[in-house]
Amino acid sequence: MFLLRGTDVLLRAKTMQALANLSVVGSPVGPFQIVDTETGEVVDKYLYIPGNPKQYRFDAKEGKFSIHYDENNIEKLGSSLSFQPIAWRIFSDDILGQGLKIWAELFFIDEADCVSEILFHGYSVANLKRLITPLVYNRIKLNEVVLTVNADKRENNKIQPKGIYYIASFTYKPADKDITLEMTNYVQTINLYRRETLTETGKTQVAKNVFNPFVDMLPEPEPGEFQEGVNEQTILA
Repeated sequence: MFLLRGTDVLLRAKTMQALANLSVVGSPVGPFQIVDTETGEVVDKYLYIPGNPKQYRFDAKEGKFSIHYDENNIEKLGSSLSFQPIAWRIFSDDILGQGLKIWAELFFIDEADCVSEILFHGYSVANLKRLITPLVYNRIKLNEVVLTVNADKRENNKIQPKGIYYIASFTYKPADKDITLEMTNYVQTINLYRRETLTETGKTQVAKNVFNPFVDMLPEPEPGEFQEGVNEQTILA
């Protein structure tokens, strides 16, 4: 048994309670939910396996995007990808056998209504940061825009034959306000993370709506045990 902590966790719990208070017998609880016509059960219209979102990948060697269900089931996409972030994290860590790098992890809901995730590193992360800065100063949140990510070709003339590689560049346009509200409510009802990208040693620079079991969960105290610095306003069972 664990206790949850953190502002995102508190907001998640409040959102779930608010949606529950709005529920009506025979009606969906929230705009992101539907009623199963066979069972009458209220279910999310978005598909998500906790800790295992649908994986999109950016190939910096080929300049292409793809969907990886597993190493033998890969769906090739083009050189551009558009999506509306629902959660994100910029961090440094040694993951996926890549060594210590700066990573940007973005979560979104794809056209098939599946909760998805994509990682970027290196110069691509720097490009994302350059996009976020003017958003912040214009009081626009990353989840309020639709990102378009393009594979930009680069050449390394310092080696022979010259090396060719690609980095991700980012542009954006305002997202639909109703869709933004729906996704904002939805992400607060789930624990959103990718299991393979979380470690106890990772150092987070920025994180929003990403659940981290190494940070957001504490062992439940024994009855009568006092936890210094913890109060009932920030801890929810």
